[in-house]
Amino acid sequence: MNFATKRHLDRRTFLRGTGTALALPFLDAMVPAFATRAQAAVAQPPPRFLAMCATLGFHTPFLFPKETGTDYTLTPYLEPLQNLRSNFSVISGLQHEEQNGANGHTSEMTWLTSAKHPGLAGFKNTISIDQLIADHIGSQTRFPSLVLGTGSESMSWSSSGVPLPAEPSPSRAFQQLFVDGTPSEIEAQVKGLTRGRSILDTVLGQAKKLHSNLGQRDQEKLDEYLSAVRDLEGRLVQNEAWVQRPKPKVDVKPPTDIQTRTDAIGKMNLMQDLIVLALQTDSTRTITLRLNGMNAVPEIEGVKNDWHNLSHHGQDEAKIEELKVIELAEFTAFASFLTKLKAQSLLDSTSVLFGSNLGNASAHQTANLPLILAGGGYKHGRHIAINKDQHVFSNLFVSLAQRMGVETDHFGFSTSTLDINQA
Repeated sequence: MNFATKRHLDRRTFLRGTGTALALPFLDAMVPAFATRAQAAVAQPPPRFLAMCATLGFHTPFLFPKETGTDYTLTPYLEPLQNLRSNFSVISGLQHEEQNGANGHTSEMTWLTSAKHPGLAGFKNTISIDQLIADHIGSQTRFPSLVLGTGSESMSWSSSGVPLPAEPSPSRAFQQLFVDGTPSEIEAQVKGLTRGRSILDTVLGQAKKLHSNLGQRDQEKLDEYLSAVRDLEGRLVQNEAWVQRPKPKVDVKPPTDIQTRTDAIGKMNLMQDLIVLALQTDSTRTITLRLNGMNAVPEIEGVKNDWHNLSHHGQDEAKIEELKVIELAEFTAFASFLTKLKAQSLLDSTSVLFGSNLGNASAHQTANLPLILAGGGYKHGRHIAINKDQHVFSNLFVSLAQRMGVETDHFGFSTSTLDINQA
């Protein structure tokens, strides 16, 4: 008779030094007893994170159930998700603090950061939760993160508070993900990356000499600049390591970009299909998608009025009913996306956060944000109503980051962690 005496080492084990935690590679000691490495890889797919924000909000009476727990009645916006009920949780009661900003929509800037007073004088954003995750696990994939949008604006911010540009073109994103360049194009790309690194080395050297001759305020500005340069340098180094490796092949036609700006649901569907491919090929494990609203009539049957105007309905019942048509189309598209993730066995390993920065778009209020958390291996099928004394949205970010293997107990203005399995 054989006995399993091998000690199982946690895959989240870190080497620790002064102020440093270095994640270990996958070691034999991390394979459970009697399991082969291949079996362990199948049993434990890597965790992934996706955040999707609809910037014109949702009418929450059509989203939040009246009941809490598992025995809730499906609301209009949850009905398209009824076959996925055990795969998601509705979360009410969360918000970021002090989100009054330059205008009623600047809370878009801080949905994934929690920084206060967005856009006001002296405002400086902080790193977004997706980029914190990407900084820790991004080297494991060709792309540290994928920043997408149905417009060019972004929800993702670097460690130095700089917005990362979003890719609004599904066809360009598809090419970056899956189309290899010619040998000459690859050579030119390597040369460009190497040249970029040498330029950064020169800039950093000059900047350090300049630093001691500046006043306090200018030194702070220069430090912010140097931090942004270091972020860029790190990305260049990683890109150089991947550029000569063949990209994954997918048996689908490249997407055709939608030219009309009013086909919001069509654009949403294209981006979501691209995300499925990116996750399926393990091209990245961290993704954001910003879903733009518009000051126009969206191409949705039954809608005749400007979307932004409808979101500011002022409790007008006719406007609310027309707004419902738009938002129901968004939730239907989201349900289709989750169904595709589940069919590809990706949903259980992918934490999908879907919601908005506005709890009441009509009044530009940022309390009680509409949120759905799907997948990720969590215990789902519930409406989780957060107590008022635990309403800090960034507490959830801490738990999501920990789920992704980031060893942290704080993010932004968090006060604790919010474990969905225990909530």
